[in-house]
Amino acid sequence: MDTLSFKTISANKATVNKEWVVVDATGQTLGRFCSKVAKLLRGKYKPNFTPHVDCGDNVIVINADKIVLTGNKWNDRIYLRYTGYPGGQREDTPAKLLAKGEDRLFRKVVKGMLPKNRLGAAIVKNLHVYAGTEHKHEAQQPKSIDINSYK
Repeated sequence: MDTLSFKTISANKATVNKEWVVVDATGQTLGRFCSKVAKLLRGKYKPNFTPHVDCGDNVIVINADKIVLTGNKWNDRIYLRYTGYPGGQREDTPAKLLAKGEDRLFRKVVKGMLPKNRLGAAIVKNLHVYAGTEHKHEAQQPKSIDINSYK
């Protein structure tokens, strides 16, 4: 067998194929939905996934206000952040984060599922979250996908 015919394809910034996709959050569970969105942002569903390159898609989440949390998690779950000052640890619940802005909750959850480095900070900028069905990215001609078909 000729082993030279099998080449490992490693994507770089110039050869990566980034697309725009729209996913609907209506009736979806927050954690399961955000883990699939994080995989889309990272590019894990693509055959030419390269760990050190931003090869994921630009993801537009619509109907973010219709996300579901089971039980009393809206008020019992706590997300921590630190201001940088002594005694500056602040805590927020998912209900507070969603009230501050529809993208705050999603960014907090998805960012925790991405790499904790400069690549993760660059990838989270490809996430766009909107409360209703309208978004301002029609010029990019995003394709609508069913998030439930992904594993």
